[in-house]
Amino acid sequence: MLDIVRNNKKITQIFLALITLPFAFWGVESYVRNASVGGEVATVGKGKITQQELQSALREQQDRMRTQLGGKADPAMFETPQMRRAVLDSLVTQRLLAEQAQKARLVISNEQLQQFIAAIPSLQENGRFSSERYKALVAAQSMSEAMFEARLRQDLAMQQLILPVAEAGITGRVAADRWLATQIEQREVSEAPLLPEGYLGRVKLAADAAQKYYEANRKQFELPEQVRAEFLVLSRDALGTAAVIGDEEIKKYYASHADRYRESEARRASHVLIRVEKGASEAEAAAAKAKAEQLLAQVRKAPADFAKIAKDNSQDPGSAAKGGDLDWFSRGAMVKSFEDVAFALKDGQISDVIRSDFGFHIIRVTGVRPERVKPIEEVKADILAELKREAGMKKYADTAEAFGNTVYEQADSLKPAAEKWKLDLRQSQWLAKGGKFDPPFDNQKLAAALFSDDGLKNKRNTEAVEVAPGTLVSARVLEYKPAALQPLETVRGEIEKRLMREEAAALAIKDGEEKLARLAKGEAVDLKWSPAHKISRTEAPGLPPETVREVFAADAAKLPAYVGVGFPGKGYGLYRVSSVKAGDAARGDPRVRELAQQYARIVAEEEFAAWLSSLKENYPVKINKTVLESKDR
Repeated sequence: MLDIVRNNKKITQIFLALITLPFAFWGVESYVRNASVGGEVATVGKGKITQQELQSALREQQDRMRTQLGGKADPAMFETPQMRRAVLDSLVTQRLLAEQAQKARLVISNEQLQQFIAAIPSLQENGRFSSERYKALVAAQSMSEAMFEARLRQDLAMQQLILPVAEAGITGRVAADRWLATQIEQREVSEAPLLPEGYLGRVKLAADAAQKYYEANRKQFELPEQVRAEFLVLSRDALGTAAVIGDEEIKKYYASHADRYRESEARRASHVLIRVEKGASEAEAAAAKAKAEQLLAQVRKAPADFAKIAKDNSQDPGSAAKGGDLDWFSRGAMVKSFEDVAFALKDGQISDVIRSDFGFHIIRVTGVRPERVKPIEEVKADILAELKREAGMKKYADTAEAFGNTVYEQADSLKPAAEKWKLDLRQSQWLAKGGKFDPPFDNQKLAAALFSDDGLKNKRNTEAVEVAPGTLVSARVLEYKPAALQPLETVRGEIEKRLMREEAAALAIKDGEEKLARLAKGEAVDLKWSPAHKISRTEAPGLPPETVREVFAADAAKLPAYVGVGFPGKGYGLYRVSSVKAGDAARGDPRVRELAQQYARIVAEEEFAAWLSSLKENYPVKINKTVLESKDR
């Protein structure tokens, strides 16, 4: 089953996407939590999801999104009811899958788990499993190895549960072809935009229009509070860059990590593949083997033509265009039957026909690279960077708490902290409350601290705020401007311009609707139509989705057909459909293959959603809305 999961990643990804929050944002570490502290937010079957679990999941997602977005994830977005409900729904889905996996008695043995972990590319170094990388990965998740493996085991069990659902989704040929035909149907369209600029001359504003708008919308013309601040940045990366690393330290590190710089034996090879599926009949396999034997004879006769023969005949799309070249690889990178032969051949030798899970191969070794240890000169720069990174982490860990205490205890100035750790005391531009700020003030917590009563009135240092992993910032207000309402005369021109454009856009929409009615009656209307161009539902560059929908909803029985779309504040668009080309779901068309995959995903997602609904019948779900929406959390 693990092999099936590994070899059908695209299938399982369809369903993993449906539970995006647990899989994509915090992965295996979110499974099987059964904390008993805190009020329950939901029940799934006989199990409970507690408020503590929900808060933990929210924090974990926030941390991972912050890492993915370079520290720019706004913490406020995680306090919205929508986000809380989305995270809770994902926890419910996890619990449903866990309950069903347990009921189905899906078990991952220790040997299977070890094989899966050892095969993860990011945990390999020079083609071998790296225990150091594994320990670093586990440590980064703030878990013990036992906890990590327990949750990974649960994750794999769930994937085994999902896979049969993935393979059960069947798309009917007739329904699929009909859907594909609608997606690739083409319509030839011309457009005549009616823009507000063409109607400005017809607009006459009342003398008091600007005054009335100003009075009704005073909030729009308020200048928000503004501050200018000074700030300090304590950065793990900067501390590492400043660290002084001597040659002796580099030599010592190199000696103690010798295995890291050992390159295992590698081969470079080319191959010709005649593909045979695993479940192929004996007759199909025999025909494929005969074809491979025929090609082997050609290769033996003219070894110099190997690349041309591979390019013309190999059924491996990844290497055929490159003359069958597979580049360099170490042991463990290829299936065993292929690898055993490749590593037994000498440079330039050609194998007999061999079989693997993919079909029949002819292998030619084009390079042999023996095992070696990289010399220190070759890796010195990498070691220096690693030692600086480690030094930065250590210095940051030793300094962070003291930095936070200093800016708090000596709250009237940032200079003591700047002098103590030799940090540059920087100054910001004017920052308007509620506006968009450049880093580090794009962090909501830091910005809120600046505009707090203590920050504005007393001009005290803010607490040390972690604006990104390994980066602390403390700031202090230098100057302050209170909120102020701009005088009418200052904004009158802006208001009148806005009102005139709105009126002009309304006139354009009204005129467009009248012209559309006349066109529908067959009357001649003086319009400047653009050159006709073809569009489809999936390829309509420059056209808004609502326009595409209207164009393809137009009755094509009588051409030309006309449709119109109003865009409040922007005018009106008239569209003429002059011809229709029915979609042809030809299987050789690459667009059709892509759309067929999309349709299969849609059907699979519907199947998965229906299956989840059936699980909810077996394990009833109840949401405690009072606890979920409570602000006391």
